[in-house]
Formats: sequence, C-alpha cells, structure tokens
Amino acid sequence: MPVPDSHCHLDIVGTPVADQLAAAREVGIDLVVQVGVDLPSSRWSADVAAEHDGLVAAVALHPNEAATGAATDEALREIEALAGRPEVVAVGETGLDHYRTPDTEGQRRQEDSFRAHIAIAKRTGTALVIHDRDAHDDVVRVLLEEGAPDRVVFHCFSGGPELARTCAEHGWAMSFAGPVTYKPNDALRAAARLAPRELLLVETDAPFLTPVPHRGHPNASYLIPVTVRALAAVRGEDLDQLCGALAANGQRLLGH
Repeated sequence: MPVPDSHCHLDIVGTPVADQLAAAREVGIDLVVQVGVDLPSSRWSADVAAEHDGLVAAVALHPNEAATGAATDEALREIEALAGRPEVVAVGETGLDHYRTPDTEGQRRQEDSFRAHIAIAKRTGTALVIHDRDAHDDVVRVLLEEGAPDRVVFHCFSGGPELARTCAEHGWAMSFAGPVTYKPNDALRAAARLAPRELLLVETDAPFLTPVPHRGHPNASYLIPVTVRALAAVRGEDLDQLCGALAANGQRLLGH
C-alpha cells in the first residue's frame, strides 16, 4: 500500500531526482515532499516539483538561516511568491532551533521569521511544516500567539508524550522519522503510541536520520518502509491499516 515521504531533501542526497523517485516508487512511496531551507533550495524545490509526478514542494527559510539574518523582507516576499505556485503545498521548514542557535539575538531572529512564515502559510492556504529542536515550549507558544494555520506538521517529531498530547489537542500532525527506531528514544516511542492515527505522518528527512538497521548510510525515500514497520510495531497496529492512514493523511495535509 503506498505511503508518502512527508519530508526529504533530494537536492542533498546527490543522485538524480528521477532515480530517487523511481527507487521510492518500487517500494510503494507515491508522494514525496521536497523541502527547501533557503532561497536557492526553495526555488529548486518548486522547479523540480513542477517537473516530476508524485513530487511536491515546501519552501522556507530554515530557522538556522533566519538566525544569521537571512529572513529579510525581500527574502520573505520571495518565499510567499514561491508558496503561491501550484506545486508548492507547504511553507517550511520553519520554526525554532535552540540547539544550534543558543544565543538570544539569534533566537529572536528565528522567532520573528517563524511568525512571518506562519502568516505566509495562512495567506497562501498552505500547510506549515515546523522544525522544532530543543524548543518545544517556545514553538507551541508562538503558534498559539499567532494562531496556527489549518494544517500544521511537526517535522521529525522529537518531543515526548507531553508534546504529543499538545499536538493532539490542537490537531497538529506529527511526522516520525528514523529516530523512532533508535534504542535510546523511549520517550519518542511513547509519543508515537499516543499520537492519534489521523495526525500521523512518516518521513525520511533524507539524507539524514537513517533508520536502524541502515544507520551509517545515507537515508533515502525508499527506506520509508523500515520506519513504517517500526512505527506499526511501536503502536501495536496493523500494518495495512497504518499505511492506509498515512496515505490518507499525506494527501489531506500535503497533497495537491
């Protein structure tokens, strides 16, 4: 049963896009979301999504880019223009990263950029894809202060049960990646068990976060089945039913 890869970076994987998509289709991955992190990669994401069936795009200035001052008015206007293209289904990845940006000024710039991206997602009617690293409370605070768009996805969900409950309460989707297969991540698996089925997505974040037993090698969309099987086992859920939910959620949240 086909399922989507809700978040990847085909431009970083380093092999031809057509080959990556063909390998994904062979294992049932029929929708891939290519994600931009700055203006060049966002432009590329929109352009390549327009050229390939089964590929859609997300565009944004990553919070670590924003921390350097990249989220200028001009740059944000271009992100909004890209978000209006038909092949672009989401604004992201945006959000907060307190791990790589511990300084107060950098975090302030990230928050300003996050608020601007939330507004763009609402104006363009696209989903909002969130990067949240060591910043759960502040991400939730900003979303509630600004008013979240209708569709919100926590990319590479990294919280525990408390954040999962908050997301469930507000109808925010949680996308799980390779770390759900890593032995130390009991809190993440507890969150995966709590997540309502209708708010579940799965992703690679390729070429990063390769699932066990393939850690040490570049991740790619064709490895999504490894993470899906692990997620089904963690939740004690029938694999076919989970795949059906993931497919429906992907189309509802991130499809055309």
